[in-house]
Amino acid sequence: MLKIENMTMRFGGVVAANKFNAHIKKGQIVGLIGPNGAGKTTIFNVVTGVYKPTEGKVIFNPGDKEHDITGMAPDEIAKLGVCRTFQNIRLFKDMTVLDNVFIGNHLRIKSNVFSSIIRIPSYRKEEREMFEKSLYLLDRVGLLDEKDEKAHSLPYGKQRRLEIARALATEPKLLLLDEPAAGMNPQESKELMDFILNIKDEFDLTVFLIEHHMDVVMGICEDILVLDHGELIAQGDPETIQKDQRVIEAYLGVD
Repeated sequence: MLKIENMTMRFGGVVAANKFNAHIKKGQIVGLIGPNGAGKTTIFNVVTGVYKPTEGKVIFNPGDKEHDITGMAPDEIAKLGVCRTFQNIRLFKDMTVLDNVFIGNHLRIKSNVFSSIIRIPSYRKEEREMFEKSLYLLDRVGLLDEKDEKAHSLPYGKQRRLEIARALATEPKLLLLDEPAAGMNPQESKELMDFILNIKDEFDLTVFLIEHHMDVVMGICEDILVLDHGELIAQGDPETIQKDQRVIEAYLGVD
């Protein structure tokens, strides 16, 4: 579903990612880990079009054909089926929970601006469908009872779920989660793991996630990529990664 080939990202003299390669298969949950500053979010930003890589390619195949999305605009990449959440939650905080999810539906809207202004029957029908879909998504993430509350009033863990619900409204094939367990206690992290597994199956998703909570990574990821100073130093299943000496040194240092 996703191929990153020899991707390098330079910012002046700083190499944030160096000849990075990754192949992610449909239906996988793949983790991207590494110490702070290793280049993880830079890779997400390249995949989602925030940055155009200095070198290399990003190829996305949602199921119909391969698309070279290298340097494409973020909205064009999202329309193909790639959506993400952020390390620092980016909700429309003064809007309601329902409106936050409703906005995500607009990526797939067929009506034009003129149709929405004069509110022709086809637009009103599409609007009703988006409303019902938003309610369904809120129900699936456990936020239906809070639909009329302002987004900023939700507890941290529920704000995370709301951001994921908004991403699901765009109908992604590949969902990128940037530190979804950040700030969560062990019980919340356990609930998040179950939640990610459930939405992966229900919405037929492939998931690519950055995470520092090793319990989450080892608990749900089938394949793990390890970055250090912008370079891929290890790849494998959880058991392999836990025993890899280079990974241990990157996280704990050497004597």
